[in-house]
Amino acid sequence: MATVDAGVWYRLGHRTAPTLAKRRPARPRLGPGRPIPFGAAIGPTLLILAWVIGSASGTVDPETLPAPWTVASTAGDLISDGRLQSNLLTSVQRAGIGLAIGVLAGLVLALVAGLSRIGEALVDGPIQIKRAIPTLALIPLFIVWFGIGEEMKLLVITTSVAIPIYLNTHAYLRSVDSRYVELAQTVGLSRWGFIRRIALPGSLPGFFTGLRLAVTIAWLALVVVEQVNATSGIGYLMTQARTYGQIDVIVVGLVIYGLLGLFGDLAVRAVERKALSWRQTLGD
Repeated sequence: MATVDAGVWYRLGHRTAPTLAKRRPARPRLGPGRPIPFGAAIGPTLLILAWVIGSASGTVDPETLPAPWTVASTAGDLISDGRLQSNLLTSVQRAGIGLAIGVLAGLVLALVAGLSRIGEALVDGPIQIKRAIPTLALIPLFIVWFGIGEEMKLLVITTSVAIPIYLNTHAYLRSVDSRYVELAQTVGLSRWGFIRRIALPGSLPGFFTGLRLAVTIAWLALVVVEQVNATSGIGYLMTQARTYGQIDVIVVGLVIYGLLGLFGDLAVRAVERKALSWRQTLGD
């Protein structure tokens, strides 16, 4: 029988693999090198530094892009009168609910299409059609069908999020090595056991790739829907600011969206590293 790696052998219920390496192989010299402490903060810090220098030197026109200290002062004013907290809470709730429903829907559809030819015939085609249609093009139709309330906003976020989850999870499901299927049959795993011990762990790298994209897309979709007859949310706050020419408020909203996207991605990557600790990759 073909040889399988220790991670799959462990997922099949065996505590020890037939042959395990006694020590971790050395990092290849051609790899990216050792991780840089707080490396994720270097890029944003340099970007903010360039903004500060440009504003202080007069290179950046304050009428086009307010200085960082002006934006910080505006954010303080919004916090003091409570507008920022209330609108931020609404935005986080919308994005969180839409993200949760979309991730669950995308995962279920990926399992249906990835583990069954009939499921793939029923599911994959409509998903590929939806992927080819921009979400912005569907908003007018969703407004006609569901109105301009919360249902429409959540539906836009959900359908936007489900696509990357489905595509990446489905792709990794179908790329599971057939030798693992042979091993599962040899040890007598049931259908559910195969899904739990082989299919799901094998698709985890694709799922987390899709999840990182989904977190970003959830905020992108939120920006759009909160500017369509919304009465609350960061997008609504930015729309009101645009009406009155308050560029500093608009920049505050953009900074919040950027920070939410950044921290969301960092959280997903942290969970991914823990969940996929059995892998040995260039990023380790």
